[in-house]
Amino acid sequence: MEGSEAIAEAAVVAGCRFFAGYPMTPFTEVLEHFAVKLPKVGGVCINAESELEAVGMAWGAVATGNRAATGSTGQGLSLMQESFSEITMAELPIVLFNIARGQYDYYQSTRGGGHGDYRQIVLAPMDVTEAVEHCQLAFWLAEKWRNPVLFMGDYLLTHTYEAVEVTEIDYGPVPDKPWAVDGSSSGTLDAKLVSSLGFDKVGRPHVGPQAHWLRLAEKWAVMREQEQRSETAFCDDAEVIVVAFGTLAKFVRYVVKELRAEGHRVGYVRPITLWPFPEPAVAAAASGSHVRTVAVLENNAGQMIDDVRLSVLGRCPVVAIGGISTDGSGFGMGALLDPAVVRERILSALEPVSA
Repeated sequence: MEGSEAIAEAAVVAGCRFFAGYPMTPFTEVLEHFAVKLPKVGGVCINAESELEAVGMAWGAVATGNRAATGSTGQGLSLMQESFSEITMAELPIVLFNIARGQYDYYQSTRGGGHGDYRQIVLAPMDVTEAVEHCQLAFWLAEKWRNPVLFMGDYLLTHTYEAVEVTEIDYGPVPDKPWAVDGSSSGTLDAKLVSSLGFDKVGRPHVGPQAHWLRLAEKWAVMREQEQRSETAFCDDAEVIVVAFGTLAKFVRYVVKELRAEGHRVGYVRPITLWPFPEPAVAAAASGSHVRTVAVLENNAGQMIDDVRLSVLGRCPVVAIGGISTDGSGFGMGALLDPAVVRERILSALEPVSA
């Protein structure tokens, strides 16, 4: 199954019944598969007039208590940032899909371009099989925390075919939704209001913005502690630690295993959640007396490297071995997504150590 179809199928299996989006490469195929699959299960998919309408529609659907999602590539998500802020502050459990061009949206995904204090869990699967798991995990985490979750993929993920089985994954129970504006309380004195400011209906007590935002900040602090995910291997004796995420990390894992078989002391850390960033895992990998360098391989001009440096905190040098790499269109895959090139980059970080 192609990655774009597997993602849509996994969302449907996870209970998503509403999706709105606007076509933009390389996100378009995900939208097309939602359009085919959702009507078959009584759901709705809308090709909106723009990204602004798409996020507004999805926001409305999730406010009623339904599992809903929207998405685009980074340029389209830029238009949705105001809504992302308000949705998060209103505690609506929406799932957001960023099918990015390369890995250039790391800052956008982990820092956000919207206003105010807000945090969203960001999942970065490395292949189609993991994407099927992460897609379902995203809906569960969104409802567990009553908070948006962003699924960060890319061109390679959505255009690669893998043999996958898309079956429902039971991550456990989720809280009820007494907040859902589902019409059940209309015309009563207990009508519901979803608010990013902590306000309630006129005539009823409300906490107000400051108390509301303080409570959210406390929630995000707990999320930061509890939802870090990462994969670490071969770091016990490594002289060079390679940090990479998403589809590029699968190339790193493959090449590191080859280099280990040849006797090179190299390990890797793969952040699975980009927020919360797995700082303790990176710090632990870099803390050994044998570690000489932490090398960051990412398909951009250098973004995740900031989080790596904050995690390492000067324990050893942190160097960039990635860079901008795309095809002629600016949409697809460049030379960096090649095991031979990844090998060359990692060896370049090993050479000063060997010398």
